[in-house]
Amino acid sequence: MDHPESSAEIPLSTTRRESHPEPKIETETPSHSIDEALGAGTVEQDSKDGAPSKKLLAFKLAFIGLAAAVFVFQMDATSLGIALPTIAGELHGQSLESFWANMSYTLCGLVMQPLWASISNAFGRKPPLYVCIVFFTVGSIGFALAKNMSIIIVGRVLQGFGGGGIDVLAEIILADITTLQERSFYLGLMGIPISIGNILGPSVGALFSNYASWRWIGWVNLPFLGLAAPLIVFFLRLRPVQLDKSLAANLNRLDWIGMFLVVVGITIFVLPFSWAGSLYPWDSWRTLFPMFLGIVVLVVFAIYEKRPATPMMPHRLFHSKTANMTLAGAFIHGMILISILQYLPLFYQAVELETAIGSAVSLLPAVITSVLFAAISMMMVSVVGGYVWIIRFAWIILTLGTGLLALFDVGSSSSMRFGLPILWGAGVALLRLLLLPMQASVQNVDDTGLAIGQLLTVRMFGALVGLTVASTIFNSVFSATLSSIERPTGPLASLADAKNAVAFISELRKLDISPQVLDPVLKIYLKCFRTIFYTMAGLGSLGLITSLFTDDLDLSAKDLGQQQFEESS
Repeated sequence: MDHPESSAEIPLSTTRRESHPEPKIETETPSHSIDEALGAGTVEQDSKDGAPSKKLLAFKLAFIGLAAAVFVFQMDATSLGIALPTIAGELHGQSLESFWANMSYTLCGLVMQPLWASISNAFGRKPPLYVCIVFFTVGSIGFALAKNMSIIIVGRVLQGFGGGGIDVLAEIILADITTLQERSFYLGLMGIPISIGNILGPSVGALFSNYASWRWIGWVNLPFLGLAAPLIVFFLRLRPVQLDKSLAANLNRLDWIGMFLVVVGITIFVLPFSWAGSLYPWDSWRTLFPMFLGIVVLVVFAIYEKRPATPMMPHRLFHSKTANMTLAGAFIHGMILISILQYLPLFYQAVELETAIGSAVSLLPAVITSVLFAAISMMMVSVVGGYVWIIRFAWIILTLGTGLLALFDVGSSSSMRFGLPILWGAGVALLRLLLLPMQASVQNVDDTGLAIGQLLTVRMFGALVGLTVASTIFNSVFSATLSSIERPTGPLASLADAKNAVAFISELRKLDISPQVLDPVLKIYLKCFRTIFYTMAGLGSLGLITSLFTDDLDLSAKDLGQQQFEESS
């Protein structure tokens, strides 16, 4: 690996170092109203007197546009899971197709996030953001018009291409236009639509699949994109990057080999998860060989990144212990967040026999809690005097909250259905704080965008692995437990093939059979979900361990990135 740049090689205004024990945190206290909040932060201007200025109206409107775009991405990421049984039933989809309807969105977002971050460094933030919005819009329309599961998957692929870029570019732009000193507050504000979208997604999916049509999961994105796009186009005024005269020279600035290696490596690594335990056994060479090959390609990518002049993931970002531990925590956070968001609504429907809308209502207390904690988490940094102990506290309650989900049983009381997920919702919201140590660890402010892209990519990679792990657990436990009881017959005959387990969930509450026949099936579903909950709780304890090796870094820097907000058009 290359060595970190010395302070002599980096201008003083763009240099940050890891602090030692007892760091001084100088985060400004936020204003009380949102309008004041959006104008309360200050940026360093090149004015004669050096005085900071208030945020302009254009800044506020651009921020709202970014927030609306991110809200749509987060909502769409979690709205499909709860409607998937309905979609699979209507379009006659099997478990493998349902798996890829979910997986394609996350996989495509994952492989594109580091690419979009790299492209935005070379060509500026706004052009790739426009492309991402177009991808997401086309994918949403394709999903809404789909006549079979193949088109559903294609629509999700396009949404993943665009959504992954919207997610990472919004965070990078926010880092460009705010100083590290004020950023915790703006990240807190941005956390509100992110958390609302992330955890409200299942409710949206339930409402449409139950009272209208699941196709509205695609259509509902368009009004929000229609709000976000003009605000971003007309009011997001970023300082342009210096481009070469020829397109070829600009394209040569990109790390093409690195892009190829990371896309191929991630894809090859993930593919066998889709057929492990169903098409081929876990110990089959058809499963193990591509997984091993994917790991080899990713290792080659990591080694190669030392060579390019403008690498996607420069080695200098890994010289910080805090950054490395933060990345490990982000990976685990992604696993727990997405897997529980996808499978908890299915639990309510399969084990508690709730309707899709009923499962969404059961999640409302967790939604409200998550939104509140997302709003205050970043603002707590200035009160506590740092972020380390907040992150450790978040891991504790996330681990405990995830483990408590295993207390669910067939016929759980309404208080348990409403109350058990609350602690989990608070934990996942607080862990948005992981963005701060990652950004504070960079030595050069212009590396902040790459650092953000790296963290979001790792978190989404964790989400992808989490989905595959949860899906594998569900299918494997269902198949193994089903073989221990009498072969299902009559209305339950479809469950003789475990591939139909997810699609059949929407039919369980409609069956006209005795409790003596139905209860053993519900207990099979319960065992599947409990195993997922136990697994994710164990991962939460690993996340807590990573936080023990994280340090409080200095958050007082006031420097801005090269693509900062322009005060005048």
